[in-house]
Amino acid sequence: MSANELTKKKCVSCEVGASALTSDQIRTLLSALPQWTLCSDNKRIRREWRVRDFMTALDFFSRIAQIAESEDHHPDLHLVGYRNVSIEIWTHAVGGLTENDFILAAKIDELPVELK
Repeated sequence: MSANELTKKKCVSCEVGASALTSDQIRTLLSALPQWTLCSDNKRIRREWRVRDFMTALDFFSRIAQIAESEDHHPDLHLVGYRNVSIEIWTHAVGGLTENDFILAAKIDELPVELK
């Protein structure tokens, strides 16, 4: 599946009993999002940016929040040193990764942001 195909999908509600993706499924989806990395726990994906300044970071977070709300899937947003942004995504309900995580990551990748 390509990043473009992921952006056309909508996150679906994780019902009780839903399961996390397998390692093979994660590798396949991650290959469509080369700027995202699998965290060492194999349960989260992460991407980092060094943006122009503090206000750029906050604006970026605001635009990410709009997507997250519309998808009803919420990432962890981190801002360190006033312009070092990182995002971690996973599906809390399953304690690991689902397709929703990759859908959200692909949509975040579409957002323009001014880098340093």
